Amino acid sequence: MLKRSVVAFVSLGLLSACSTPLNKTTTESQSIEIRLDGQFNPDSCHYLGTVTGSEGHWYNYLFFGNDVLIQGAVNQLKNNAHQLGANTIYAITTQNFTTSVSLLGTAYYCEMQKSGQRLN
Repeated sequence: MLKRSVVAFVSLGLLSACSTPLNKTTTESQSIEIRLDGQFNPDSCHYLGTVTGSEGHWYNYLFFGNDVLIQGAVNQLKNNAHQLGANTIYAITTQNFTTSVSLLGTAYYCEMQKSGQRLN
């Protein structure tokens, strides 16, 4: 009985680990805005650099759904942008492979309006 309980507990733990991305956002990077639209105007923003984010490898992609791979790549993209001091990312391209997802973006620090909205 104990053996079955241990096997069930370990199996449940492994399954739950497969439903969350390996890359997690830091508290500071959670508020970074990702822009995908053509309306983004970086004129009032300061360019900080190019950032990338990726999730998934050939040896673990079978255990993660595509949504988990995408979320992990977004999390890493935000963390890398935060290290540059950015508050906005303009996503340039997405590369979806069978085993992973990679994102490329441009990191900006955009000034805030008095209303608290970013000027972009």
